[in-house]
Amino acid sequence: MYHHGIVKRPSLRTLGRSAALVTALGTAFALGTVTPRNAHSDGPRASPYRRLGVVAMVLAHIENSYVDPVDQDRLIDGAVRGMVGTLDPHSSYLSPDEYALLEADTSGQFGGVGVEIDARGDYLTVLVPFPGSPAARAGVRAGDELLEIDGRDARGLDVDEAVRRMRGRPGTRVRMTLRRRSAPEPLRLELVREVIHVASVEARAMPEGVGYIALRAFQDRSSDEVSQALDRLTRESQGRLRGLVLDLRNNPGGLLDEAVFTANQFLREGVIVSTRGRNGLAQDQARARAAGTRPDFPIVVLVNGYTASAAEILAGALQDHRRALIVGTRTFGKGSVQSVIDLPDGGALKLTIARYFTPSGRSIQAQGIAPDVLIEDGEVPAREGRDPERERDLEQHLPSSEQGDPEPSAVPGSDIRDLPLRTGYQLLRGLIRVRETGTPSSAPTGTPAPRAAVTADAGVGSSAR
Repeated sequence: MYHHGIVKRPSLRTLGRSAALVTALGTAFALGTVTPRNAHSDGPRASPYRRLGVVAMVLAHIENSYVDPVDQDRLIDGAVRGMVGTLDPHSSYLSPDEYALLEADTSGQFGGVGVEIDARGDYLTVLVPFPGSPAARAGVRAGDELLEIDGRDARGLDVDEAVRRMRGRPGTRVRMTLRRRSAPEPLRLELVREVIHVASVEARAMPEGVGYIALRAFQDRSSDEVSQALDRLTRESQGRLRGLVLDLRNNPGGLLDEAVFTANQFLREGVIVSTRGRNGLAQDQARARAAGTRPDFPIVVLVNGYTASAAEILAGALQDHRRALIVGTRTFGKGSVQSVIDLPDGGALKLTIARYFTPSGRSIQAQGIAPDVLIEDGEVPAREGRDPERERDLEQHLPSSEQGDPEPSAVPGSDIRDLPLRTGYQLLRGLIRVRETGTPSSAPTGTPAPRAAVTADAGVGSSAR
C-alpha cells in the first residue's frame, strides 16, 4: 500500500513534551495530587493535557482489576491508536513493523502478493494488481473487494493491518476471499508470496513519434525513471518526440516530492501545488523552474477513479497550466498531506497536516480532478456483423487509380483495444497536427485552445477491464 501524499519529517520536539506530561500526570494521579475536579477545570487557561489523568486512572484499574493479566505496551498502543483513529482516515499510528512496511512501499521492493489496496466504504478495494505478481497471475482485478484474509473478516479492517497480513516471507501462502461485482460468487484464492519488485514507470514508443509512459506510483526516484524514459523515447523517435501519453490511471500517489519533480519536467514556471494547514493558512508552495524542462510537445494525461493524491497533483498542475489534455473519468479526490513523524519506540505517527490545492486554487480533497474529455475505462467492443458497405464494395466501381485498388492503410492506433488509451492517442494525434500545421495564436503553446468537457464514447459501449 502506498501512503499517498507523504512528506517525511523528523520527530517533533512537542512529542517529547507530550510524553513527559503523560508520565507526570500518571504519577501525579497515582499520588493523589491530581483530582477529577482539577482535571475537569474549564478555566480559560486549562491545560489541553488535563484529561490525561483519566487515561492514567483507566490504565491503573485495568492493570489492577482486569480478570486476566494484560500487556501494558499493548494497552498504551491501543490508547494511541484510538486517539489517532478519531481523526481522518489517512492519519494513523504505525508500530515499528508497520513503519517498516511503509518504508518498503516507498522503496519499491517487498514480500507479498502484489496488490495495491485502499479503503472504499466498508471494504478494502484492490486499486491495481502489479503486473506479473501472484495476484495478477491469479486473475485479481482493480475494483475487487477484499472480504477475508486467511479466514479473518476484512470488513472495516485498517489498510495498514490488511497490508501486514498479506505481507510475509516469500514462499509462504496466504488465503484471500474477494468479491467481484460481476461474479455471482466470491472468489477464493490461495497465493504464494513472492518478493515484489514494483517498477513505477513503464514506457514504450507508439506510432508516429508518440511516446507512452505509465506512471504506476510515486516512489523514491520515480521522477528520475520518468526522465530516463523520456530520454529513451526521444532517442527512439530520432531525437524528436512529437507527443506524449502520460498514463496515471490506478496511480494511488506516493511521495509528494516525486510528483513535484515530475511536474517540473513539463512546466517552465508557475505554481505546481500549494498546501494550506489549520485555519486555511498557507503552509508551502512548490514552483516550477525552467532548468531541465522538456520541449513543449503536446501531452495527453489518462486518469480514472483510482488516480489519487500525488497523481492528482500532477494532473491538476498540467491541467491548470493548460500544458496537457486530461482524458478519462473524475479522479479519487484524496487531497491531503500526511507527515510521517518518527517516534521513540521505533514506530511513527502518520498525521494529516494540510490540504492540497492546484495552481488555480482548486481543492482536490473530496473533489478530484475533472477530465477535459470524459471517457469510461474499458475495452473497444468487438464489432458485430459485417463492416458497412463502401464504394470499393460496389460492382463496377471506378478504381482509385490505373493500378487498381490497393488496400487502404490502417489508421495509426486502430489496433489499440484499451478504449481510454485509444481515445487519448487519437486526440494527441489531432493536437500534434494542429501544432505542426499552425496553432491558433490565442491558444497557449502545447495545448488545444479552449478546455471543454466532451463525452468521447459516442454511443459505443464499454466493458470492465
